[in-house]
Amino acid sequence: MCRFAPLPWPLQNGVWMQEWLPPRVCEMQQGGSQHTPESCWPSKCLKKGKETAERKMSAEAADREAVTSSRPCTPPQTSWFEFLLEETLLDKHLKKVSPVDPSPVQLIVQFLEQASKPLVNEQNQVQPPPDNKRNRILKLLALKVAAHLKWDLDVLEKSLSVPVLNMLLNELLCISKVPPGTKHVDVDLASLPPTTAMAILLYNRWAIRTIVKSSFPVKQVKPGPPQLNVMNQIQQEKEVTENILKVLKEQAADSILVLEGALKLNKDLYIHTIRTLDLLAMDPGAVNGETESSTAGFNISAEELQCQVCYDLGAIYFQQGSTDSALYGNAREKFFRTKELISKIGSSLHCIIDEKRLAGYCQACGVLAPSDNTSQPSTPYSQIHSCLRSGSYQELVKIFLEDNRTPSLPVQFRQSVLRELSQKAQQGNDVLEEICFKVCSKSIQVESASESSKRKMAYFLKNLCLGLEDLQLVFMISSHELFIALLKDDERKLLIDQMRKRSPRVNLGTKPITSFYDIPASASVNIGQLEHQLILSADPWRIRQILIELHGMTSERQFWTVSNKWEVPNVYGNVILGIKDNLTRDLVYILMAKGLHCSTVKDFVHAKQLFAACLELVTEFSPKLRQVMLNEVLLLDIYSHEAGAGLLGETPPSNLISRVRGYLEMRVPDIPLRQVVAEECVAFLLNWRENEYLTMQVPLPLVQTNPYVKLGQLLAATCKDLPGPKESRRAAKDLWEVVVQICSVTNQHKRGNDGRVSLIKQRDSTLGIMYRSELLSFIKKLREPLVLTTILSLFVKLHNVREDIVNDITAEHISIWPSSIPNLQSVDFEAVAVTIKELVSYALTVNSNNHFWLIIQADIYFATNQYSAALHYYLQAGAVCSDFFTKMVPPDVYTDQVIKRMIKCCSLLNCHTQVAILCQFLREIDYKTAFKALQEQNSHDAMDSYYDYIWDITILEYLTYLHHKRGETDKKQIAIKAIGQTELNSSNPEEVLQLAAQRRKKKFLQAMAKLYF
Repeated sequence: MCRFAPLPWPLQNGVWMQEWLPPRVCEMQQGGSQHTPESCWPSKCLKKGKETAERKMSAEAADREAVTSSRPCTPPQTSWFEFLLEETLLDKHLKKVSPVDPSPVQLIVQFLEQASKPLVNEQNQVQPPPDNKRNRILKLLALKVAAHLKWDLDVLEKSLSVPVLNMLLNELLCISKVPPGTKHVDVDLASLPPTTAMAILLYNRWAIRTIVKSSFPVKQVKPGPPQLNVMNQIQQEKEVTENILKVLKEQAADSILVLEGALKLNKDLYIHTIRTLDLLAMDPGAVNGETESSTAGFNISAEELQCQVCYDLGAIYFQQGSTDSALYGNAREKFFRTKELISKIGSSLHCIIDEKRLAGYCQACGVLAPSDNTSQPSTPYSQIHSCLRSGSYQELVKIFLEDNRTPSLPVQFRQSVLRELSQKAQQGNDVLEEICFKVCSKSIQVESASESSKRKMAYFLKNLCLGLEDLQLVFMISSHELFIALLKDDERKLLIDQMRKRSPRVNLGTKPITSFYDIPASASVNIGQLEHQLILSADPWRIRQILIELHGMTSERQFWTVSNKWEVPNVYGNVILGIKDNLTRDLVYILMAKGLHCSTVKDFVHAKQLFAACLELVTEFSPKLRQVMLNEVLLLDIYSHEAGAGLLGETPPSNLISRVRGYLEMRVPDIPLRQVVAEECVAFLLNWRENEYLTMQVPLPLVQTNPYVKLGQLLAATCKDLPGPKESRRAAKDLWEVVVQICSVTNQHKRGNDGRVSLIKQRDSTLGIMYRSELLSFIKKLREPLVLTTILSLFVKLHNVREDIVNDITAEHISIWPSSIPNLQSVDFEAVAVTIKELVSYALTVNSNNHFWLIIQADIYFATNQYSAALHYYLQAGAVCSDFFTKMVPPDVYTDQVIKRMIKCCSLLNCHTQVAILCQFLREIDYKTAFKALQEQNSHDAMDSYYDYIWDITILEYLTYLHHKRGETDKKQIAIKAIGQTELNSSNPEEVLQLAAQRRKKKFLQAMAKLYF
């Protein structure tokens, strides 16, 4: 089967459909055997049981009559499987007078759900739906219903979800014999049968229409009362739709090319009817050619096809114009071509275009992409837009005066233009102050206006004043002679009193205003604009005002579902959705969702404003939500300090530390708690060295119930004991045992099909107080060097305990941990190794100059045979503690073990001269290794260029002998020159020799650093 976009198996209420065709009893004429649908469905049962069904019909009819005559009731709903059992039932059902139950679109959903239901095999594994006769007939029935609806995308998109409609159109492609595995953009539409070409065009039209529709805010259709599990259902349905949308957007360019190619077709096409689908079903193996089934469907003329395609292409070009303004010109061309075709076609059953929406598109394109064609008259909107861009404000006034004769501009548009002018006037353009008055006054001819028109003018001025939040501008308008002439005295006084009492919270001059070409055409457009503002706004006062307006327009919507990006933790969502008042529920949910989002993106200023407003709101009616908001405000304050002053090393304020302690000690029942709050509180105390509190003052019940508190207490106790003269091992041993349990695995035995028992290791077992991933996530919240060093030391020791270890990793304080584990097989050492790598990488992001952490990183690379990387970190560790080798590297950094590993790295990299030089760095020079390295002739380093870094006379004498023996005269002279330096004379004082050695060490290490950094 060919597919243009992948389709997940359909979901019903967020779970896999598990309902199967119920078994029916088929009584044959001979015997009373029972058969399930698999054995008798559909043709055999229909033939064998026809006479039995006729014989029993009268009795069943009598029973139904007896029941229905006793009480009035609606006829029972026809079940989906009845359409399988009776071939003519679908035609009869669809011919019924509307409304029918189930409706056609409901039938499509039911048929496709049943046809795409997965199987569960004997091993309890979910298998894809089988391609059997039952499922093929169900898909054919769904296609027949769509054909009955004349493949009207407006009807199908309104009633079917994206996954269901995607599956339906994919089945249309398959039954229309679209070549399998072929991209639609590579197919020549002119060479295909009419129904095949039409199926491809219908799919690609739907694809770009879906992309355009997805760019609008997500709206819930006919929402019911809030349920506790509604958030999970919405999330699961959203994921299925987003997967399909992702594929459609990736293939959008191909879909556009397919539709552009369709505009070049100059022939009529056909779309399948119920009859043609039956013809295909009777002859499924027919070749892909011109047959009766491909030319007997609905006829779509070339003009009708081009009209639909032009409109859809215009919509996708208009949607993409926000990122590429040149596409607005393409959209304008397609929309005006659509208007021409509509006037040419007239009324049509198969070409239905929303002409009001088309007119809106044309107006918008006339503004965004004005045409150079003088034969096309410009609209008032485009003229006004041109005046505003060019600064021709006097011309703007003339346009308004001209519009007074035949009023076509809505009041909201005039108000939007005035707001834009007033904003520019407030920013210092004095000329525009006079223009603002002219727009209000000269655009109104009071003398010749009727009484009704005057009242409308007064209503416009009144609403204009109420819509402005700058009192100075409002009083300027209200003192104008036109305002005084149109409004009565009591109306003026009442309006002015309202404006004086109102305390504006937003300065109009500093907020973006609605663009002047946002032309509200209906109530639904107004709601859409308000929802768009609701999504963009981060001002709690504005959010509240928008929700009040929206709830005043409609009471049937749940506005917390407007954006699919608004997410609240489930532990909070159940409480918030239980609020009975719809406005309060929407406001609390949106304020919290926006606050959490701002906190995630580190916009702490807006997050604090949103949380403060939400806290003030819930304090009035819900102590539970009040405590929830207090906890979230505390978490936000922790994030804010750690991302700001904390990075600079400033100690947190004492009240913040007290609030963190108070949260850990809180004992309020039935309060929804997020684990991340406790996690952040413990990490906060560890980062600011509150070890005394964590060790001695944390309540014991909290330690026993909260794993993060217990882990924090053990880390604090271990770090507290480290600086002392005698390292205590009690806390360290407890911490060791906790981490070992976390890194342990549970062994499970499973008997295979051959009867053998195999051992299975299950990672992230529940043996410990938390999962390893949770431990790693917690550690990555820590920044205190001693805490990170301690936990790194523990994992290094745990890594070194394994029996098959070849190269140990070194770390500080490694002696405080136990030296063995009773059951080595229980520890997942692979997970331990992965954890060490992640922890060291994180620690180096906290402080990239900690030489002990750099040594650990180098040891890890050395143990995994990555010798060049290991050398890089060994050299970096020495560089950071010696000012790039201008000072001596401390001996506790470059120990003999580190030097030997550097020697091995150079040896395995075939840098043998470097090996010989590094042998001098050991406390006792390793002549054997040095001589062996110098004997190697295939060296990948600078060789004799390094001789100036050798200070040991024995090694230099050996080099002289070696080059003499090989006849390498030039290299021999370089070695002799190095020996002849006066500072290397063995008769020199020890201090001179040491100084010569130190200088050569520094220069060599600097040369190595330049090579490996």
